[in-house]
Amino acid sequence: MPKKIVFIEDEPALQKSLGSFLRQEGYDVDSALDGETGLKLAKTQNPDLILLDIILPKMDGFEVLEALKSDEKTKNIPVIVLTNLERMKDVEQALVTGATSYLIKTDYDLRELVQKVKQAIKQK
Repeated sequence: MPKKIVFIEDEPALQKSLGSFLRQEGYDVDSALDGETGLKLAKTQNPDLILLDIILPKMDGFEVLEALKSDEKTKNIPVIVLTNLERMKDVEQALVTGATSYLIKTDYDLRELVQKVKQAIKQK
């Protein structure tokens, strides 16, 4: 059975390219364009991993992460934060809140991202 990923990202182009790349690698990917929808998806789909942007409409990534980590049902799901925010303060906040790892979008290509996803799912 394929591993399930919920991808919460408000940039349709990135969501489409990374989503289809992950599907080619054999993952089942559900996507959301805002934090509120993403959180609902995560709670109903019970994914193996969540890819989460920080700057999102309706509910930002930090709020989504806090909600996930404070819920018994979703607190153990690994979350990879994928964002353009590079400030140490943001990195620390995400990791302290419970993110598995924090990746800056511009620093990684699709193959490297998929490697990070595989590692996080394996460590789960």
